[in-house]
Amino acid sequence: MNASPTSGLGPEFAGRTGVILERLNQLYPALIDLSLGRLEHLLARLGHPERHLPPVIHVAGTNGKGSTCAMIRAIAEAAGWRVHVMTSPHLVHVTERFRIAGRLVSEPELAAVLEEIERVNEGAPITVFEVLTAAGFVLGARHPAELMIVEVGLGGRYDATNVLARPAACAIASISMDHEAFLGDTLEKIALEKAGIIKDFVPVATGRHPADVMGVIARTAAEHDAPLWRRGHEWSITPSPDGARLVYRDGEGMLELPHPGMHGAHQVDNAGLAVATLRASGLSIPAGAWAGLADAHWPARLQRLGGALAQVLPDGWDLWLDGGHNPGAGDALARVIQDWSDRPVHLIVGMKQTKDASGFLAPLLPHAASVQAVAEPEQHLALPVAEIIAAGQGRVTAGPTIRQALEHLSHNNTPSQPPARVVICGSLYLAGVALQQDGWIAT
Repeated sequence: MNASPTSGLGPEFAGRTGVILERLNQLYPALIDLSLGRLEHLLARLGHPERHLPPVIHVAGTNGKGSTCAMIRAIAEAAGWRVHVMTSPHLVHVTERFRIAGRLVSEPELAAVLEEIERVNEGAPITVFEVLTAAGFVLGARHPAELMIVEVGLGGRYDATNVLARPAACAIASISMDHEAFLGDTLEKIALEKAGIIKDFVPVATGRHPADVMGVIARTAAEHDAPLWRRGHEWSITPSPDGARLVYRDGEGMLELPHPGMHGAHQVDNAGLAVATLRASGLSIPAGAWAGLADAHWPARLQRLGGALAQVLPDGWDLWLDGGHNPGAGDALARVIQDWSDRPVHLIVGMKQTKDASGFLAPLLPHAASVQAVAEPEQHLALPVAEIIAAGQGRVTAGPTIRQALEHLSHNNTPSQPPARVVICGSLYLAGVALQQDGWIAT
């Protein structure tokens, strides 16, 4: 998403690219400003790279859009395709936002593109997210590929990625309350912003939504004569009778699919959305490529950690990381914890200042053996520990850092207690810090 409204870029921008982005940030500092005009002007001066991309799939939504992108990528790569992917935000380094023909962009190449954009822009007002979006389009246009997947940053209608005039297909993942100051204070208003990516005659696939949200999406699709693929209408996905696989159906026929390589029942909806979007696009997918779902992965989405942080816990304990940070993500994580009934689950929660801590925690508290609030020194815009505790209905204690919280759990464990699971959650910024501390390297 665009630069933070209160403190610029945050500490996650580093190295040569960070220096360039900090310099560019001074042209239009410390704002989320959803509009398209500045970027359209810049892209014109760059020779319109957004018009020279491989077929594009454009993905919006509050929760699940990153996972959906990862699953589309996994299927396409299983088909032998070269795939570009542009996502946001990143967790540790800005290069994570750009996967070009299957590999993360190198920092030297990204820095060179950013410097080129800076020269062409000639000091005109521009946000950092708009610059990064332009960089993604330049990279995508210069490297051959069979597909490009573009994740919306914030909202949809006025998000910088919405300069894409005619993608092959659009996808709208789960919608819930988030970013209300920019997108609206009701689900219908937020849905209208997300549905803003729908284009004339371009098919759009979507998963399950409340009736009022689906009504907004359906009306917008009808206004654009955009073929609409809805779960439970134009497509469906269910477990096979023996539970070993998934059965997907649409007007083109039936597919037997592996379970996605990502944890949580909510990923079934994302898997179906990924398949429906590719089927709607009209792109020719080889029959064997659907098996790629089993290889899909996306960091900080119920990711199991096994590095330095995991070593703090007693033998036999599991450490997991999830970057979900709004009430909808809290609901999804709560359903996962309910399925983990074989072990107690302890939560370590850190959040961003602008997020709804009470809404995130409420569905989780009944299922957690303990909850500790944390705020890491290097965590961008961290919500103070005291505020997380205040939102926790008397169930939350202070960590107050990840390592101290893990040490507390370890020290209070006795040999007679069963192994447990620990989930670090509540913020993608916290997730980035946790990954660094655990020794994770993006590949």
